[in-house]
Amino acid sequence: MSQLRCVVVVGGSLAGLRTAEALRRQGYEGRLVLVGEEPHRPYDRPPLSKEFLRGERDAESIALTKPDRFDALGLDLRLGRRAVALDPRARELALDDGERIRFDGCALATGCRPRRLPGTPELAGIHVLRTLDDALAIRADLERGPRVAIVGAGFIGAEVAASCRQRGLDVVLIDPLPTPLAASVGTEIGEVVAGVHRDHGVTLRLGTGVAAFEGAGRLERVRLSDGSAAPADVAVVGIGVVPNTEWLGSSGLAIDDGVVCDETTATSVPGIVAVGDVARFHNPLFGVSMRIEHWTHAVEQAGAAAETLLAAPGAAKAYAPAPFVWSDQYELKIQSAGWMLPGDEKRVVHGSLAERRCVVLHGREGRLVGAVALNRVRQLMGYRRMIREGASFEAAVAAAEAA
Repeated sequence: MSQLRCVVVVGGSLAGLRTAEALRRQGYEGRLVLVGEEPHRPYDRPPLSKEFLRGERDAESIALTKPDRFDALGLDLRLGRRAVALDPRARELALDDGERIRFDGCALATGCRPRRLPGTPELAGIHVLRTLDDALAIRADLERGPRVAIVGAGFIGAEVAASCRQRGLDVVLIDPLPTPLAASVGTEIGEVVAGVHRDHGVTLRLGTGVAAFEGAGRLERVRLSDGSAAPADVAVVGIGVVPNTEWLGSSGLAIDDGVVCDETTATSVPGIVAVGDVARFHNPLFGVSMRIEHWTHAVEQAGAAAETLLAAPGAAKAYAPAPFVWSDQYELKIQSAGWMLPGDEKRVVHGSLAERRCVVLHGREGRLVGAVALNRVRQLMGYRRMIREGASFEAAVAAAEAA
């Protein structure tokens, strides 16, 4: 067992909490400091765009851990506090109130923040969605029965659009790309998603971007790049995220669209690991560096990061995941696993796109590299296992045909 006396986890969301839990579960009994910029105890983010936004769940119900189990971790909490600098040589973390915390081991789990559209004016009604406070502000605005514009047809945008329609609101979904979710799950699945949103009354404005938000004090319309306008009292901008790494500028850590780490989650500085959305790690399953922004990855990588911190020198194990993500929109459950690229060979199995119930397999260089499922939970899990095992594309197709 490692001789660490103090470990500090920087980041109070899913990845940070699960890292702290994994450290305790793996036998670490020393001082464990959890720093979180938000004042709230760690909570679950996926419901923010779905059940929470629809008013079906409250803040207490999305806590990641029940109060007694959270207290049992024995954490030295610094909530509502922001990390501003890391000194690896002195093994110190500086916080925004001037406190400096000395540590033996450190896990960086500072996550990401939403991208903003350049030139966005200070108008009431324009939102991003990342935090509980963001969701509370949006939900309060939705109570007024507004016309809603969603900017960005990725997972967050599509989920917010669905939630707003389920609340009975007028919704327009705007994206410069011609197909929702195409970058994440492929054009074929994206076209199905577009059809589902149309069927539920969402107005899709695809292939055009946002030129301006307009209004007097409060949002009144979104001006599009094709010259047209979409009337809107509320806008939610979901155009991706940026990893929170600026505060590490003087640390000497390697930074490249995230904190760079190896296949064990170890950074360029011994005793410091990165985990979750902020970590850019080498994935030996695919032989590439990747940064993954999904719930399941944060949980799985947290266990690996804890193992690396506690391992003897040279004994840390590689973390080689087949990334997994899900999204619920209306009656549609979308799940994907693996690492997919636009040029992949594709095969539709277990149903059809027309039925909106199927699996699309992705192959590259003869290997199964990904799978996307519509309302096919059990089959998707099986293909995720095959991806991890390095199965061939033809073997996966044959298994589907034999099922």
